[in-house]
Amino acid sequence: MDISIFGFDRSLDAIRANIFRTDREGFSGYWVPNGRSCDALTALAVAGAGSGIRLGTAVVPVHPRHPAALAQQALTANLALDGRLVLGVGVAHRFFVEGTWGLSFDRPVAYLAEYLDALLPLLSGRRASVAGERVTMNGELALDAPPCGVYVAALGPRMLELAGRLTSGTITWMVGARTIRDLTAPVINEAAAAAGRDAPEVVAGLPVCVTGDERDARARAARSLRMYGDLPSYRAMLDREGLDSPGDVCVIGTEEQVAERLAGYFEAGATSVAAAPTGNPGEVERTRACLASLLA
Repeated sequence: MDISIFGFDRSLDAIRANIFRTDREGFSGYWVPNGRSCDALTALAVAGAGSGIRLGTAVVPVHPRHPAALAQQALTANLALDGRLVLGVGVAHRFFVEGTWGLSFDRPVAYLAEYLDALLPLLSGRRASVAGERVTMNGELALDAPPCGVYVAALGPRMLELAGRLTSGTITWMVGARTIRDLTAPVINEAAAAAGRDAPEVVAGLPVCVTGDERDARARAARSLRMYGDLPSYRAMLDREGLDSPGDVCVIGTEEQVAERLAGYFEAGATSVAAAPTGNPGEVERTRACLASLLA
């Protein structure tokens, strides 16, 4: 199994410690969200230098940053990381884009398509020439940096088609195995094939908890993750699975149950799992040990 760690660490010291522990334990990579604490790209460049695993953002919201600014920052971080960076990008949610940043969330798929038309050439050392409805970029960067792979946070079919047609893959969050099988994997793979591209990666990001009390752990997960049940894009994913609560999509159970449920994601078409160990400190350690045992 290809398993990486999805970390929600808030400080540079914690991010650095988790990256190097994740490397020592043999996981394939470490993903960090771009939330309200450390800037994800800066944090990875500072904390991840000297490690040997793939490091990714999951994900950088595109609305607040012009594609040239994001490309410059990502390539600089990739230089610091010796080419091990994966740039995960996404459109976030209407609540944040309009309510927090005061920007337009109109037609997010069309906006991201224009954005990628500018971003992708810059990340591969080429000139970008885009004059779209909302994105304009004419120029290139003078950075001798390794190309940077891009994944799109894609949940719905139109975003998945865009990801397959233009990028290296997708990283999901809180998406069930049935949805990976029936929607995510077929749509993104068909789009990539139609565009003559290599098969994309499908990274399934999931909270994982190994515990002896599944019922209690699931109730705790439902409380801590309840916001995802109110965000339309995640609510749609839960509805596809026939689930009421975000806690129901988490991978929770004994070592044997967790191993079986994660295997179901790979059988459904995921190429990798980005596991976020959750629960109390003892459960987190037990979860990491279980995940490490599955790597062989």
